[in-house]
Amino acid sequence: MTAPAIAVTGTGMITPLGSGTAATWEAIRRGTSRDGLAPTPGISRGVRCRTVPAFGTEVLAGRGTAHLDPFIRFALVAVDQAIAEAGLDPKTWDSKRVGVVVGCSFGGAATLGTAHGRLADRGPEAVSPYVHPRSLINMAAGTIAIRHRITGPSHTVAAACASGAAAVGMARDLIRSGTCDIVIACGTDAGVVPVIAAGFDAMGALSDDTGDGASRPFAADRSGFVLSEGAAAVVLERQEAAEARGARSLGRILGYAFTTDAHHPVAPHPDGAGAEAAVRAALDDAGLTTADVEHVNAHGTSTPYNDRSEGRLIGRLFPHRPTVTANKGLLGHSLGAAGAIEAVLTLRTLASGIVPPTANTPEVDPELKDIDLVLGEERMQRPTVAISNSFGFGGANCVLVMGS
Repeated sequence: MTAPAIAVTGTGMITPLGSGTAATWEAIRRGTSRDGLAPTPGISRGVRCRTVPAFGTEVLAGRGTAHLDPFIRFALVAVDQAIAEAGLDPKTWDSKRVGVVVGCSFGGAATLGTAHGRLADRGPEAVSPYVHPRSLINMAAGTIAIRHRITGPSHTVAAACASGAAAVGMARDLIRSGTCDIVIACGTDAGVVPVIAAGFDAMGALSDDTGDGASRPFAADRSGFVLSEGAAAVVLERQEAAEARGARSLGRILGYAFTTDAHHPVAPHPDGAGAEAAVRAALDDAGLTTADVEHVNAHGTSTPYNDRSEGRLIGRLFPHRPTVTANKGLLGHSLGAAGAIEAVLTLRTLASGIVPPTANTPEVDPELKDIDLVLGEERMQRPTVAISNSFGFGGANCVLVMGS
């Protein structure tokens, strides 16, 4: 039996580059922005991060939303936008046939940090009863469900930096299985807090460059990532159902796969065996081969080991040299949100025929010369099939295959 085509009918996003998919897309196309640059909390050596600008009721209305942890607020903004773009009305949908899947790495780290400070300074009486409702990692999904009257499945995926992409894949599976008619997938994280930044810095993952171009995916002198935050969401439906209600398809989720390296807690497998298995399985799921791939949205963290492993993998699997771009050069690394953000940007490439440049990278590392990394300015291409790679600590490898 042929699997049903799964359409994306709505997207939403909030990043350091702006609120709404269009704002981030336009900045990514330009390949340069100083938006969101700020000192990294807890790091004294001048390293900067990218943060979402403060926002109020003009972006997120609703009683009590101002006091939620940022990872929940980001998710609500992205989901509100995605539902609106899809033209859906939660007041009229069959709530038990609607699901939500959220990917996140850290949950309410800011809330827990504040609560711990109060506990240390003033004792247990100073700790708010809202600590857990605002910090538990599943509370983004739970709050989305409450806000939009969703009574179907509510899942949270914690797969480090592959979380957001895995949420999209799991959401696709909920529709394919017949469990849901509509699923909202979201990736969100708000990890720009002192203890998380200090932890990444201690392990040497953050860039040692204090300038605007600190994140340089696939460059010979790459030295690490720039810590970031944000959220992105998609609304998924069966294509025939979307067409029946007159909704516009923004692209399709054709394939999905998830594998595990079983190699090292944080380092990628040196020969990319698990990542290669994920690419091949995702393409097999889509009924496609490596020769069908015309564009790759790379994980591209700007770390020496990840970029080497991924770059060699892309060159090995795709000798026909599809275009490659890496959005983290400009966005920074938003952890559990990254895969969802990059999936939405990949859909924009498919819809527009525009491959945005990889910011801050003047030329590709000579060791990785077999990849066609788009540099300098955007390139017109009109791809019809693309993959988006997301990899994470714990050996997580997630690949999405998308089509126009």
